[in-house]
Formats: sequence, structure tokens, C-alpha cells
Amino acid sequence: MKFANLLLLIACSSFSNPKSADDVLALMHKKYAGKWMKSFSFNQTTENYRNDSLIKTATWYESLIFPDKFRIDFGNSEDGNAAIFTNDSVYSFRKGLLAKVSPNEDDLTFLLGGMYFFSMDIIKSRMEKLGYDLKKYYFTTLNNKKVYVIGAENADEKTNQIWIDADKLVFVKFIKYNGPQKEEGIFSNHIKLGKSWTETSVDFYIDDHLIQKETYHDCQADGAIDPAIFDTGHFRFRK
Repeated sequence: MKFANLLLLIACSSFSNPKSADDVLALMHKKYAGKWMKSFSFNQTTENYRNDSLIKTATWYESLIFPDKFRIDFGNSEDGNAAIFTNDSVYSFRKGLLAKVSPNEDDLTFLLGGMYFFSMDIIKSRMEKLGYDLKKYYFTTLNNKKVYVIGAENADEKTNQIWIDADKLVFVKFIKYNGPQKEEGIFSNHIKLGKSWTETSVDFYIDDHLIQKETYHDCQADGAIDPAIFDTGHFRFRK
């Protein structure tokens, strides 16, 4: 084997077997930046649980324009109950009227696709602001599949962390701590949409107890979404 070819083989092998969180993020960015869907819409069956028992089921309608526009409509369109996530705030509407403005703590829009619309420097900075330590990294398995873990160095560490499927290079799990409280989300049953992926099942836990289960339906990538539906100054009812 020629020396130049050997160097290329070593470089490719190193890149495909990441040794750090930075390597994983670089792999993800290389694979999806400029290729990820620009918009996404779906409806979901939302089940809420208390003490591990189902207490409520509802239908939500969700629309996203990446990297940072996100709207959820709760229930019937004529009710006008919705939440619009923009920049650093969440605008909650009831019957088409603004009811509340609160801080936007949504990081899933970024992790589930928004990140591919930014440079690597911005991605790493945003990850650190979200509380993920990029100096910590290891790999393990989830449902018998290899995953890369960013934000921890072993399974016993109680730190904020994200788990990435090693084959698809998509986000499959997060663990976050708010003081002693543990929050966990598991994203599964992925389907491919063009050159992108979406989970179709999500389970959320607080201190290892199921609190919400989501199942996606009618997933559509790159469909026409009117940007006006994200206008917080003039509420538009979902059609």
C-alpha cells in the first residue's frame, strides 16, 4: 500500500471512530449540514402520566421552520390554544389571545435539527451554554445499538448528557439534572425523510417515572409552512 493511501486510510478511520465529543459533533455536522430538512410538521398523540398511570390523552399539532421557529397547537384548531417558541421566549395563547410570556427553555429544536444551520463554533458554544460538558465523552449501547455519549465519562456520572446513535448520527436520548431532580427523554422509532431523520416516539421521565409519551403521525418534511404562523404579535389560527 502506498504511503499516501495509508495516511488517507488512517485519517478516515480516525474520523469514523470519534475519540471526543468534538469529533462526534463534527461527524454529525459533516453528514447533515446543508442537507437537513428546512421545515417539519406533524401531529402527535400526547399521553400524560402520574404515578405511572395514564391520566390524559390529547392531540397536538406541531410546526417547525429550522433553525429556531416552533409552534404547538393544542387540540381543535378553532380553540386557538397554542405555544409559539421564538428566540428567548415562549408565547402562550388561549382562545387566540396572549395569556403568558415565559423564558424559552426549549433546547430540543436545536438538538433535533436546528444545530445543522450553524457553524461548528456556534454549535459547541451553544452546547456548553445548555450545560453539556464537551470535555466529557464515552460510548455505550442503547437497545443493543452503539451510541456516543456527550457530557459524561461513564454510566454512573450524574451530569447533563446527550446520546447519539452511532450509525445514523441522530439524537436518541438526553439526561438533565435540575438540582437532585433527573429529567430524561428517549427518542425512538426513527424514520427517514429525504436526507433527514425524525423520531416518531418520545418518552419523558422525571426521576425515572414516566410523565409523558408522544407518538408522531403524518410527518412531513420541507412542506410549505407560512412563517406568519410564528408571528407573536398577530395570532393566526391553524387551518
